[in-house]
Amino acid sequence: MKITMTLLMCLALLLTNALAQEYTQLNLPEGAVGRLGKGSINVVRYSPDGVRLAIATSIGIWFYDIGTHREIALITTHPGVVSCVAFSPDGQLLAGGSGNGTVRLWDFVVVPVPSSAQRPEGKRMRSWDGIRVERKKGFAGRKRGIAGHISGVSSIVFNPNGKTFTTVTLDGTVRLWDAATDELMATFTGGKDTGMGVIDSVAFSPDRRTLAGTSEDWADNTVQLWDTVAGEREITLTGHKDVVNQLTFSPDGATLATGSLDGTIRLWDVTTGEQKETLTGYFRGVKSVAFGPDGKTFAIGSEGKAVHLWDAVTWGHKRALTGHTFAVKSISFSPDGTTYASVSGQWQEDMVYLRDAATGERKEMLAGHTLEVNGVSFSPDGVLLASGSGDGTVRLWNAGTWEHQRTLTGHTKGVLSVAFSSDGKTLASGSWDKTVLLWDTDTWTHKREFRGYWYRVVSVSLSPDGTVLASASGKAYDNIVYLKDALTGEDREPLKGHKDVVNSVAFNPMSGVLASGSDDGTVLLWKVTD
Repeated sequence: MKITMTLLMCLALLLTNALAQEYTQLNLPEGAVGRLGKGSINVVRYSPDGVRLAIATSIGIWFYDIGTHREIALITTHPGVVSCVAFSPDGQLLAGGSGNGTVRLWDFVVVPVPSSAQRPEGKRMRSWDGIRVERKKGFAGRKRGIAGHISGVSSIVFNPNGKTFTTVTLDGTVRLWDAATDELMATFTGGKDTGMGVIDSVAFSPDRRTLAGTSEDWADNTVQLWDTVAGEREITLTGHKDVVNQLTFSPDGATLATGSLDGTIRLWDVTTGEQKETLTGYFRGVKSVAFGPDGKTFAIGSEGKAVHLWDAVTWGHKRALTGHTFAVKSISFSPDGTTYASVSGQWQEDMVYLRDAATGERKEMLAGHTLEVNGVSFSPDGVLLASGSGDGTVRLWNAGTWEHQRTLTGHTKGVLSVAFSSDGKTLASGSWDKTVLLWDTDTWTHKREFRGYWYRVVSVSLSPDGTVLASASGKAYDNIVYLKDALTGEDREPLKGHKDVVNSVAFNPMSGVLASGSDDGTVLLWKVTD
């Protein structure tokens, strides 16, 4: 049975600063009380009227108001990581593609927001900054899904006439679809006979006469321009020093913008193939590029965890939309609940980030580690913050001044996790070296060393009475929570129940209940005593 639902995006007459700060509450799953971070950025796209910006991320599709530069809505119903997003030329259809090979289409409608007095009693809806997403039967406006891909969808591009759109998949094929009927019209493949490697990304010019394409081949950093009428290759653009993964034409079709993992954006004259501008300095690897519909603004999403807006006339930098992050690998709240520390575990990130727990705004960045930071933990008295890094050390920071206090060494490989005991007398650290070290917080000497782990230790936690050490390996096919007697080092009965990798464990300091988080999408609570 074909399910037809409508996603209602509503523009309010009045905007308030209070509502503008509520992005941490947007479209939360049942039972969650807040959101930390906005997910990693994959693609950015302007709506045709230039009023909104859609950002495909690892947690869903975010929408920003271009006038206020604030978050206005979030769609979280797409299965898996949203790898690409696109508006139809008339702005009435939104398409999203996922790494699991699915494409979803939504009706995109703007209507006035009713006052709270006008809302139907019991109607489940939420408002943020004047935008409302009405959730119906849990589908949140899904219109229809498109099947047929055998691998992840990396790009979606509507033809300027709005009648067709293309999808590019990780198997290197390009499929042409009828936007009205969802029927597959044609399939194109790359290969050596086309003069390039497997097709990775494509873009239509506004007049539909030119198709730009890039290859996923790491050694091919070129862009090919094809005449769609004659079916012949016209121009090859060279200059990038790494893989070109993003393409977009200006609204007038005169300029092509290309984004590369070399950290640059290059602007090309489509007629002559000459390079016009190079943008650098505000981003690492470029993930997405998009022109505003009037051609006067330009958006860039990058691995630097921000979306940068540029003036497309002067090519001056205008502002950055921040808050997007890599996946948060470890997080710890200060005992007073006002601050949280977070780290990503990404190899580029050797920083510890301190943020305001109420607003999510960044307060401090702690630098000192020489490799990625994998774990953080506040001491129970709130005096110290411990951080563990791939450089094999644990660093201790003064939680009042954020100055570096001490460095602990002893692991032979990278430290993946750190955790204070509830009484603050012990610090546990887990490592790639398959050991857990317990440290005396008075003398900062080793109290005990636990060996015998069959793989790395990515998460550790001590029970409130200090008698049980829980750990997880984060290893594929290892769905177990491991328990040891913290006094003798003897193994206790492991906890089995997750259906996928266990990445994180944490004891409740008051009740002793153990929580475990897994790639199966669940958090399980355990009463360890029995």
